[in-house]
Amino acid sequence: MVFLYRFVPVPYTPLMFWKSTTSFFNQKNIGIEKRWVPIEQIAKTMQNAVIRAEDDKFFHHHGFDFDAIEKAVKYNKTHKKQKGASTISQQTAKNVFLWPSRNWLRKGMEVYFTILIEIFWSKERILEVYLNVIELGPGVYGVEAASQKYFHKKAKALSKSQASLIAAVLPNPIKLKIDKPSAYVLRRQSKIMGRSSQEATSDSVGTKNELKSQDSSKDFFDIKFDEEDVEMGAGDDENSSTPATE
Repeated sequence: MVFLYRFVPVPYTPLMFWKSTTSFFNQKNIGIEKRWVPIEQIAKTMQNAVIRAEDDKFFHHHGFDFDAIEKAVKYNKTHKKQKGASTISQQTAKNVFLWPSRNWLRKGMEVYFTILIEIFWSKERILEVYLNVIELGPGVYGVEAASQKYFHKKAKALSKSQASLIAAVLPNPIKLKIDKPSAYVLRRQSKIMGRSSQEATSDSVGTKNELKSQDSSKDFFDIKFDEEDVEMGAGDDENSSTPATE
């Protein structure tokens, strides 16, 4: 399956099956909205936004960000609400090949599939699959479906602010709404829009480059491990505001 999905679109994922099946038995029947598009038809603003929000070192690691894992361990020791440190590669492995669950067996399988896709897929392919299968609302999967549903345009036409808003809900795309963003979501959107992705540099000004890298990591951790009292943010109203626009 890993080798096959290196070349062909992913038609269905275990998460899609689980969510659609449970919604049917719960008499909600939310269905599935999904439109696969090649990465060339997804705006660079969207690609950059998810990297800024979810995996700052995506193009530099081999599947796992050990700095983020260490940060998550420290964060979770002092906060009631737990945070994860999964990379885009790990999230892709989980979404495409595994069932929705939180246990050590599933985590072990996630590591296994993460290593496989890092070996057999290019980084561009991992990002392409990720952007086409991520959940972005009840029954909505992939940025093309989300873009058309919430902004009435194709993913290749997304503005920076719209892409950042989509990326802002990724921690919990069911409770955090793209179409009705809370103040917490809007704060995340602003952070994603306002920071730059970490860039690998190799010129002679080593100290300057190291400081730049540290600042970038600090900004990323501020988004990845942002603190809020509750899921929607302390005192936020789900319908409190409208998203920023360009």
